[in-house]
Amino acid sequence: MKVVAADYGDSSANSSQKYWDRLARAFEAKHENIKVDVSVLSWTEIDKKLADMVKRGQAPDIAQIGAYADYAAAGKLYRADQMLSIPTQAGFIDSIVGAGEVNRVQYGLPFVSSARLFFYNKKLFDEAGVLSVPETWAELKDAAVKLKAIGVKIPYGLPLGPEESQGETLMWLLGGGGGYTDSNGSYTIDSTQNIQTMEWLRDELVGEGLTGPDAPARTNRQDIFDAFTRGEVGMLNGHPTLMQQADGHGIEYGTAPLPGRHGKSKATMGVADWVMAFKQNGNRRQAGLFLDFLYEEQNVLDFATQYDLLPVTTKASRTMRGDRKYKRLWKFLDELGTAEFYPVNKTSWATVQTSLKKKIGSVVTKGGDPAGVLSEVQRQADAMETAAG
Repeated sequence: MKVVAADYGDSSANSSQKYWDRLARAFEAKHENIKVDVSVLSWTEIDKKLADMVKRGQAPDIAQIGAYADYAAAGKLYRADQMLSIPTQAGFIDSIVGAGEVNRVQYGLPFVSSARLFFYNKKLFDEAGVLSVPETWAELKDAAVKLKAIGVKIPYGLPLGPEESQGETLMWLLGGGGGYTDSNGSYTIDSTQNIQTMEWLRDELVGEGLTGPDAPARTNRQDIFDAFTRGEVGMLNGHPTLMQQADGHGIEYGTAPLPGRHGKSKATMGVADWVMAFKQNGNRRQAGLFLDFLYEEQNVLDFATQYDLLPVTTKASRTMRGDRKYKRLWKFLDELGTAEFYPVNKTSWATVQTSLKKKIGSVVTKGGDPAGVLSEVQRQADAMETAAG
């Protein structure tokens, strides 16, 4: 069997190739008649290389990347129930499974997940006299004003540059009672709540000079993470990996649920990466055996632990919850149960996401037009949904 997977490491020392090679050899020891060849590719190249392989008629048996819907819609993937044992299929965390379904049929298998929390610099909060962690936007603004007054370079880090602006945006939309889709899965990008959220960011944070000297539209997530590890950021939204980075630079930080317009946000953003199995080579049985092995509890925990990510199975999640060595991930686990995920089950999402990345930063600048930009993206999304339907 041929497996293609993404690399979560940032050097050869922590490359994901080592995990997959160990997994493949352990699987082969149990199934002597099945050989597994794993190619691990960087995130910058894996999508294109996989697409090229499929186009040439050389699809792998299994692929682990960030999306799956295009291949499912084209009829190239096995359904989950065609491969997995019943315990494996029933073992995924409920809040994640829906994002792996196209027309209520599961094709995408969650691989790892993460949730987002509000991070704050404890030392800067103490120096600025911020006595409690903000739970509302008004409290967040008040804290930002105090941080700015003592000379903090970036009171609140607002990365709306092209790296992951769609993520920062979603977190704010959820806090404002909105989101990208409604409970039926229809796009609601230009809802009244979403427009009001972006207007608040434009007028109350960016317009008041509370997001630092650089325009949010030109500020990427890693820029803000790096500044946080230098002690230049008072507050930001972050994922579990930021803990490792902050610890490595001696930053004393705290985490909390995301603030919302009138109280804690109704939900945080969840992100999952996906595994899929291609039909082309006809290795359904072998793929199913390998995937059942991949989702055994210890294998799930080994990968999640290596990269400070969250497991996607209820069994591994319970184990993580019950072991104090994972204590710093517990808050993220708490949020994962109600997290909202990108609508990756829509074939239109890749294009809609690209539009958001390009345009959303402009709406918080002076004179920015949230209603106009969000309506433009909504029209594009609706047109693609109509065409796909």
